[in-house]
This record gives sequence, C-alpha cells and structure tokens, in this order.
Amino acid sequence: MEEIKNAPTVEDVRQGLRDMLAYIGEDPDREGLLETPDRIIKSWGELYAGYDKSPEEILSKRFSETDGYDQLVLLKNIGFFSACEHHAMSFLGVAHVGYFPSEKGVVGISKLARLVECHARRLQIQERMTKAIADDIMKYVNPRGVAVVIEGQHLCMQARGVQKIGSIMVTSAMEGIFKDNLGGCKDEFLTLISGGQLS
Repeated sequence: MEEIKNAPTVEDVRQGLRDMLAYIGEDPDREGLLETPDRIIKSWGELYAGYDKSPEEILSKRFSETDGYDQLVLLKNIGFFSACEHHAMSFLGVAHVGYFPSEKGVVGISKLARLVECHARRLQIQERMTKAIADDIMKYVNPRGVAVVIEGQHLCMQARGVQKIGSIMVTSAMEGIFKDNLGGCKDEFLTLISGGQLS
C-alpha cells in the first residue's frame, strides 16, 4: 500500500472511532463497546485488503499450452463483498467474467476471482469496479475481448434512503470483440451467465 503523508496513527483512529460511538449516542466506555474500536480496525485489514494487492501481479502468470483453445473462457457467480465509497456501507453480489484468449495464452481461473476480490476489497462504486476489472484483463492478459457483468445489492439504498430491499444493480463492461458482438460472442456470454443454454 502506498504510504500517505501525515497519516493518522492507530491511536488517532481508535480515538476517532470512540468519538463516532459517542456521536451516535453511545457510551464508548460501556463494557460491550470497550474493544469495538480495535475490532473495527482489525476488520479493516480484511474488508479493505484490496489496497495491498496488485492487478498486474495477480494476472502476471499465463499458460500458453492450450492446444490452440481460442473460445470463451467464463467464470461466473464470483461472490464478492465491497463497501460503497459514498456511505461506507456494504454492497455484495456476484461478478461474471469472460474473455476470448489470444495467442498470449490464458490465466488460471482463480486469478479472475482474485482480481474481482482485489477491486471489491476497496471503497468502491460498482460502475468503476466493473470497468477496472475489464481494463486490467485487457491490459495484462491481452485477450481478443473481455466481458464483465456485476450484480450487486447495496445496503446504502436498502437499509437507508429509499429502503428498497431486494433491488439489484447490474453493470457491464464489454471490450474488444464483445463490444461489437463479433460472431455473437456477447450473446453467448449473456446467455451463459443467465443460465440459458446455447442452441
């Protein structure tokens, strides 16, 4: 993670969290809350672990022994948790990532899941996260095309605001041959992620 000048110390953050508890009407010295600031700080190590990960490193290893495989590679229903940068509230859902490999080869499918995790474990908006995943695959894997669809449920609009429980936001990013639907590749991708079968 890039070091930030004049970053607060852990003690500064701990005191800030105690102040927040007092601000909402709680007693930060109450027994059940005494260790809450430290628990929150510790949880951030998991929730925001994406800042310490590099998309380039995740996608650096490719496999070229594919016997000429050049059709769709798709990993769907990649579960994720993220946090909305506007309200610091959770959003969660699934990502579907597909690409058409080039002669450069393929990446291990776990790398696609790790890339989603890398971007999800940061303060995010779903639109940017969708595009960033697609951009990284185009840049570091060099496929003929990439498609990313993310379906997310946002607590910032389910638990507050308009309070529409069950609403799902869908975002997509299509690059390369997917953008022009060459050979029906976009249709194939959308059919497969929706649970349909190709004719």
